[in-house]
Amino acid sequence: MSTERLAAKVGQRIYLPGHFDVPVVLEEARPLGTGGAAGGVGGTGERRRRELEQQKSLTLQRVERLTSVLVLPHPEREAPDVQRLRANAETEAVAMEYERAQGRQVEDVHERNLGYDLTSMDPRRGELKPIEVKGIGGAEDAVIVTPNERRVAEDWRDCYWQYVVTDCDTDPRLQPPIKDPGRFGWNMVSKVAHYYLSVAALTAQAPPEANP
Repeated sequence: MSTERLAAKVGQRIYLPGHFDVPVVLEEARPLGTGGAAGGVGGTGERRRRELEQQKSLTLQRVERLTSVLVLPHPEREAPDVQRLRANAETEAVAMEYERAQGRQVEDVHERNLGYDLTSMDPRRGELKPIEVKGIGGAEDAVIVTPNERRVAEDWRDCYWQYVVTDCDTDPRLQPPIKDPGRFGWNMVSKVAHYYLSVAALTAQAPPEANP
């Protein structure tokens, strides 16, 4: 086990490569007791070692299927509002070109569903910022974000950025980058769910009506 000490204060933003894609805030620090167990011999470290010892005797039993899930395409996937929620390689390329021109290292992470499309690292200052890229066809239109994107923007207000590319149908133009889009009062759109059943299914098991 590594004996390297973490020189950071509670509340300080730190980087943990290999664990997180973005900076994290150190919220708590616990002293190590004898033998490296948190809080002494009877601390969390000791309990964890006992759990690992118990796992050595575990065996795989019969697999029981609890449920099955059928995943279907979105019924309104061709609607303009839904299509605008999809990642667009050309739109992201505009934002990536801008970041690289600033001397930053950019990575496309939109397929990982993290709540943003790009990560941009400034190698000079060691700053990493998540970027959500939105493209609209004209000069003025509504920018749509998913619940996950809005939640991440609100959680990482000090480092989350949103880039809006306008005129994507003609001459794509990147608007001034927006830091902390979570501060805006986004309008929520909700739709009423409905249920359906075919007439054949309804009449197949319907009891015969009583004679008048």
